[in-house]
Amino acid sequence: MASHGATGRQQQPPLTDPELREEEKRLAAVAAAELLHDGMRVGLGTGSTVAHLLPAIAARGLEGLRCAATSPATERAALAVGLRVEALEDIGELDIAIDGADQVDPAGWLVKGGGGAHTREKIVAAAARSFVVIVSSEKPVARLGPPVPLELVPFAAPVTLRALEPSRLRDVPPSPDGGLIADYLGLVDSPGALAERLQATPGVVEHGLFAPEMVSLVLIGEAGAGVRRVPGAKR
Repeated sequence: MASHGATGRQQQPPLTDPELREEEKRLAAVAAAELLHDGMRVGLGTGSTVAHLLPAIAARGLEGLRCAATSPATERAALAVGLRVEALEDIGELDIAIDGADQVDPAGWLVKGGGGAHTREKIVAAAARSFVVIVSSEKPVARLGPPVPLELVPFAAPVTLRALEPSRLRDVPPSPDGGLIADYLGLVDSPGALAERLQATPGVVEHGLFAPEMVSLVLIGEAGAGVRRVPGAKR
């Protein structure tokens, strides 16, 4: 005899936290893919959330898309699902760029570059009329904190790092453009002031702070609740 309350259906075990995060990334990525239409020029970011975006775009079956990738890994993955990838300089202005983020604060500042592609990501975002950020629910934070990714010129990199203490090089390969990947580890009391300091330090190619003025829309995947849309400052 069945036990009291049995329904005859086997219940699925609850998702683990990593599985929830992946589902939230997928939800945000699918919502971003729905923003595209035939003939658009699209910038493709780098990272685990964008890994969900590429098949979501391919599944739309849109015609005439021209994509610019921010990393060799994204280019390979995009080509593998049948997307057309070209050099940014051949496409020109993009209609939209879509990318993930490591942190998003209430004012719209982003920290990006956990994968070391922030220089190219910033170039592509700046080349787009609309920049859409896709994240899971743990990425919005009350206040930005370290690490803030950096790309450095290899020449005299220890000198550059001393000027930015506390900071450290990452034990990772150079960027696709030959820069060393590092992290600034100090407090982020004022993102704007820190961005100015990092940009003004000789030897810094680019930093991972993205200003609110770059962002058009943040799509936040929330397991069980769908996707929350937060407008950005860029119109």
